[in-house]
Amino acid sequence: MIFEDEPVPGYPLPILPGHTSPGRLERVLRAGVFAVTAELAPPDSADPEDVYRRARVFDGYVDAINATDGSGANCHMSSLAVCALLTRVGYAPVMQISCRDRNRIAIQGDILGGAAMGVCNMLCLTGDGVQVGDHPQAKPVFDLDCISLLSIARTLRDEHHFESGRKITFAPRVFLGAAENPSVPPYEWRAQRLAKKVAAGAQLIQTQYCYDMVLLKDFMRRVEELGLIGQAFILIGVGPLRSAKAAEWMRTHVPGMHIPDAIIKRLAGADDQAREGRNICIELIQECRSILGVSGVHVMAYRQEESVAEAIDRSGVLAGRVPWFPERDRSQPVNRVMQ
Repeated sequence: MIFEDEPVPGYPLPILPGHTSPGRLERVLRAGVFAVTAELAPPDSADPEDVYRRARVFDGYVDAINATDGSGANCHMSSLAVCALLTRVGYAPVMQISCRDRNRIAIQGDILGGAAMGVCNMLCLTGDGVQVGDHPQAKPVFDLDCISLLSIARTLRDEHHFESGRKITFAPRVFLGAAENPSVPPYEWRAQRLAKKVAAGAQLIQTQYCYDMVLLKDFMRRVEELGLIGQAFILIGVGPLRSAKAAEWMRTHVPGMHIPDAIIKRLAGADDQAREGRNICIELIQECRSILGVSGVHVMAYRQEESVAEAIDRSGVLAGRVPWFPERDRSQPVNRVMQ
């Protein structure tokens, strides 16, 4: 069974033919299974239990957990540290790397460090500007952007040297990803942007929230026309909306957020708006599964992570499979496992 966690003595971990990492997420995707990932908001804390408590919510429901890297330009525990904690107890993390805060020297070091700790999945992001976050006085770096970061990460993995040309003795064995947003204009440019990311090395694409299925299907049609179906695994971003008021605030204040009027009207007319928000999320997950070229969903539920399991379970997309063993005692360290 490719979805089981079997302890593997020593390092390096084995890689299946045609894979670039030994990770669970890549195995699931290459097996043609509809994958489910979720997002863990790092705590404002130095207590590892705060990370584990948030991660346990996803046990048995997702194939990997994203650890955000200063999302929204707000300060939290680092993505690298969260991933280190998650790998200790057998989770499959996706380490997000933002170009906003570090230059290429620090980023290449983080890629090697993350891989050495067993992180198999890395999502390359340009990052939000500091002006939108809680430290607007901070100095942004942006030495790289998403595409140049992907190229450097692929060079580390496949050519075994830093961007400077200096050789490394053991390459990071990682599955590389990037983000895309089908819901912002110019719409015809979004698939072309995705093509550039795939050419730079992206194997996985996780999109921002997609609440407009017409826009999403048009985006996927353009992806197909560019011959990108099968060139990268595309996971569509979805998530429950707590209320019509919350949805209105998000589309007004969150850059790149598009929520159709019909969704807000439906929420406003519901007796239990939070429940209706979960119902909408479930319907979106089910519809995404039917779209050509979609390999899974990325479920984001800021401050309502407990609703993720319900939405995934009720959607039926797991078809009875359990992504990993939820009965393991996550409070105890384990030997290195297949991540």
